[in-house]
Parts: sequence; structure tokens; C-alpha cells
Amino acid sequence: MTADVVRDDEAGRAAAVRVLRAGGLIALPTDTVYGIAVDLAAAGGIERLFEAKRRPADRAVVLLLADAGQAAGLAEWPPAAAVLAEAFWPGGLTLVLPQRPDVALPTALTGNRPTIGLRVPDHPSPRAIAAGLGPLPVTSANVSGLPEAGSAEEILAQLGDAIDLILDGGPSRGGPASTVVDCTVAQVRILRHGAIAGDAIAACLRTASLPEPTP
Repeated sequence: MTADVVRDDEAGRAAAVRVLRAGGLIALPTDTVYGIAVDLAAAGGIERLFEAKRRPADRAVVLLLADAGQAAGLAEWPPAAAVLAEAFWPGGLTLVLPQRPDVALPTALTGNRPTIGLRVPDHPSPRAIAAGLGPLPVTSANVSGLPEAGSAEEILAQLGDAIDLILDGGPSRGGPASTVVDCTVAQVRILRHGAIAGDAIAACLRTASLPEPTP
């Protein structure tokens, strides 16, 4: 069955939340490429996400948040994370944080690691859905090994029979992937360079009298 395509507006986002609550998969625009998402609470939802992408199950999935306040319910929040989130969220920064020991997350989400990747994207659609549903597991809308989809048409071509609904927000913005910063250590580490420059991260931490990232 081919996915339904709806406009990325208030009505479309409400329809997307209904599909997610029913355990379905959606595609939605983000601040870079399109992503596919599932309800974090859906039984077997993360596994279905991997199946749709034909992606190895040992790779963790990032959670997109409505705002930084949602992070506290999932992860420990060291000073460096608070400073970087204040400076660069919403935006192209993913923070890798220790999971809260009192919060059970699917092992498929985290790749069986004690950490979780969190980001507040600079796009209203995933933020609105996360505000209505909770933190949203999202990965790029493509079959693993194929180019990342930049439009509803490309998503249909790659994933149309594997997902339930596509929020069509027009062509994706593109641009570099998010910068990934490991905040599980006292002196943070940049795991992937991307949208937020390493110099900007170092300057932000320096201003807050916190250790700059390791080289």
C-alpha cells in the first residue's frame, strides 16, 4: 500500500500524529533532509523503522525534541550540554548524553548503548509533532545505501510501500548534517563535524568557563 501524501500544515501534522499513535511510520521534513519517524511508545516501532530503511539494527537512532525541556525526561544534563543547547538549539547540533538510569528506552533505539542522541531541529514540523507526541525517533528518509530523499516524490520512489504517510513540505533545504558532540565526558568531544563549526562550540564553552572540546 502506497503512503498517503498530505501537506505539511496544521491539519497534516495532526494526521501524522494520529498515524504515529496507531503505530505507523511517517516521513516529514526537517531542517536538512526528510526523515522517517515512529512513535517512541509504539511496540516494535523502532524495529519497523529499521526494516523500512533496510538498516543494520546496531546503529542508534536520534530523538528529535520539541524543545530542550524534553531532554530532562530522557538523559542526564551536564553543564556543557545545557550551555550548548542554549546556544545552538534549535539547530544543527546533536548532543550525545548519558541515559537517565530510571528511564527505560528501547535497546533498538540506542543500539544497546547507555547513551542517547538528542536534537531540537530548526524546522517547525518535527518540533510540533514532538510537542504533541513526545520525543520523536527520526532517521533519514531513504533506503540505506541510497541517496537521502529531498522531496515527497523521492520518498515515494524509495519508501512508498514501507511507510504510511508523508508530510509534504516541498523540497528539503539540504545542507550539512548536524554536528555531533559527546557530552558524556567532562571535556566534550566532537564526534562528527557538521552544521555547527567546531570553533563556535569551543568559543561557547570557553565563554562559560568550561573545557573546550578535545581535538
